[in-house]
Amino acid sequence: MDHFQLIDGVMHAENVPLTRIADEVGSPVYVYSQATLVRHAQVFREALTKAGIENPHIAFAIKANPNLAVLKVLAGEGYGADVVSAGEMNRALAAGVPAKDIVFSGVGKSADEMLAALKAGIGQFNIESEEEGRELAAIAETLGYRVDAVLRINPDVDAQTNAKISTGKAENKFGLGLHQAQGIYARLAALPGLNMRGVALHIGSQLLNLEPLETAFGKIGKLIADLRNSGHSITHVDLGGGLGVRYKEGDNPPHPDEYGEMVARATKGWNVQLMFEPGRVICGNAGVLVTKVIRVKPGSGNVPFVIVDAAMNDLARPALYDAWHDFEAVEPDGNRFTANIVGPVCETGDTFAMAREIDTVQAGDLALFRTCGAYGATMASTYNSRGLVPEVLVSGDRYAVVAERIVPATILDAEHVPDWLA
Repeated sequence: MDHFQLIDGVMHAENVPLTRIADEVGSPVYVYSQATLVRHAQVFREALTKAGIENPHIAFAIKANPNLAVLKVLAGEGYGADVVSAGEMNRALAAGVPAKDIVFSGVGKSADEMLAALKAGIGQFNIESEEEGRELAAIAETLGYRVDAVLRINPDVDAQTNAKISTGKAENKFGLGLHQAQGIYARLAALPGLNMRGVALHIGSQLLNLEPLETAFGKIGKLIADLRNSGHSITHVDLGGGLGVRYKEGDNPPHPDEYGEMVARATKGWNVQLMFEPGRVICGNAGVLVTKVIRVKPGSGNVPFVIVDAAMNDLARPALYDAWHDFEAVEPDGNRFTANIVGPVCETGDTFAMAREIDTVQAGDLALFRTCGAYGATMASTYNSRGLVPEVLVSGDRYAVVAERIVPATILDAEHVPDWLA
């Protein structure tokens, strides 16, 4: 459920008409619903509680939506943060997430990032390789620290998702194979700078089927038993995230209640604190991208091109993953037609949909792309020297701009011509 609905024929975010936001802020513009963020955060936590999972640590995957206001809302719901860069860590801290509730993931942590995270006092590092673990231990030791860490495992399980967001197969760059895990864990646990306290996994994103997760958890359960039999104390297991959301008709993502029940079943007897990293499932359909139709251009086979002012630099998922986002008129008149939806960027890849039946629109009409709260603004770029899209947060009948539009002139001001060319 989200809080975007038609009221008197006009699409609203909660109680604010999107026409008002577009008039006052301009388009394209991302719009987030605070009520939807809060509801999803609460539903996810309640699902784990109902399943009997005690004291879960829930860290929002910041890469899904790093907007400071969004993070502030989730921090208010008691969520920690899963970060993959020092920049994300600093955003989490600025939003009020306690350092102890921050988990640092990612395969390419630099020495500078490790040092910054250690000084900030974050709660846990998810180590991706023996080399990383040794470097982290050495840095921690120079500071006189003994840092809490877990070892990320690659269980070689196909998540049945897009290949570009699959992270748990043997050929993916993340984590360590099960055949390596015990030896590496033992060597890292012997280092004075590390407190190795468990394992982690994350097999991919936009999962519509719980079976791959349960298979992966089964493999992790066996590893936990083997590590304990070797004398290691395993107190924490990070199960990652990846739950999918509905992008189009036919998508049937598992409800958090189903997920909670599966987790409780798969982890029975582990006797650990379970950690979770939800991202898309919390913020995906809490956001839309509002856009304006520039013009409708005739196309071949009587299928016109609807050219909108949003482009692949604003919403990259369709170009990157052939991803689907529902497209709707902000003020639909009940008529429908078949059209190609494209942006103004000089790339054929700047295409949102081909030969899709949509609300009838014409030049000047406002429309929206749904389910853009995750991996939308965070992936935006300035390709074609376009500005960066603004972001708005709605709460009831009020809204605020929570990320300004960064115009091309501002971006140009950051560039310099060397004196020998002046």
